[in-house]
Amino acid sequence: MIGLAFFATMINYLDRQALSVAAPVLEARFHFNDVAYSQILFAFMLAYTITNGVSGLVIDRLGTRAGYAIFVAWWSAAALLHAFARGALSLGAFRFLLGMGEAGNWPGAVKVVAEWFPAEERSLASGIFNSGSSVGAILAPPIIALLLLRFGWQSAFVAVGCLGFIWLAAWLLFYRSPASVPGQPAPQPPSLRALLRTRFVWSFTFSKIFMDPVWYFYTFWFPVYLSQGRHFNIAAIGRYAWIPYFVAGLGSVAGGWIARAFLTRGMGITGARKSAVTVACLMMTMAIPAALVPSPALVIAFMCVAMAGYTAALANMLAMPADVFPSEACASVWGLASMGAGFGGMVFMLLTGWMIDRFSFLPVFVMFGLIPLICAGILWALLGPLEQVPLAF
Repeated sequence: MIGLAFFATMINYLDRQALSVAAPVLEARFHFNDVAYSQILFAFMLAYTITNGVSGLVIDRLGTRAGYAIFVAWWSAAALLHAFARGALSLGAFRFLLGMGEAGNWPGAVKVVAEWFPAEERSLASGIFNSGSSVGAILAPPIIALLLLRFGWQSAFVAVGCLGFIWLAAWLLFYRSPASVPGQPAPQPPSLRALLRTRFVWSFTFSKIFMDPVWYFYTFWFPVYLSQGRHFNIAAIGRYAWIPYFVAGLGSVAGGWIARAFLTRGMGITGARKSAVTVACLMMTMAIPAALVPSPALVIAFMCVAMAGYTAALANMLAMPADVFPSEACASVWGLASMGAGFGGMVFMLLTGWMIDRFSFLPVFVMFGLIPLICAGILWALLGPLEQVPLAF
């Protein structure tokens, strides 16, 4: 079951990375600059933010099997449409549609974890499925670069779109939810009002404003940085850009082990999760020296540490909703909280394009190296204990 969530997340990131790897080619072909590129990313984040508010609710209402399938089918069709783009405007429109569909992946996967895994295993299970994002990012540079060079830019979007429909067939064939107790009605998700009144939802949402935009920067801008800031060509991006994402995949699983190590040493679930996130946020500050060193090899090395820090933090944050809420509410909680991530993503993506155009990549790397510390501070100061809360259904 977790393997299916892993592959969905991998395909999700292949779809996202297809644009960032192809960006240098598309900017030259359609004659747009970094500001226009940031606006295309903004369109994705706008749709992602809006739809996150309802994707979890839809999945909780329809059930994991049907709800997850709908969102994967949507984003796969949107990925295929990218092949018909004729400029920045149409790219932005198709990116908007992609964001609407991709907003269902993490609420669906979080619900899979909540349904199938006990508390002590959730951070590791979350790390496993979330490592699919790193695997997708690993595969994207060489695969997309190869398709671009051999068959043209349209082929990259067609290929990743088709993968989603292959996954969809496997999902509908194999996925099932844990068996319910005979004679008992299926549990119903809590009301939206009840969720919004909880301390966890609003503080967790606030914390994600300063966490997820960091990964959006790594996903959408790192290949662009290698092209513009380090003068890599498409072939070189294909050869080297996957390395930090590979290490990030290891970080995703390591984040689960870090929390588990704290738990086995007698720390409570609240302290274990928050401590693991804090350690990971400190790792993310390594993005700052990445922009300062002269050697491209050192850039890759520092970014390996920073990206692994993000995925280690996320493995623990993905497990937190199930620590506090029943499984029938987890998709809704993650979707609502991800609106904070989307809002932060929109603001920081536009700010990124403006800062690069006016100054350079250096202040951007400094910004994304520091804001995860704000996230960790919010978790310690505002989130409160990770314990089950009573809800009105």
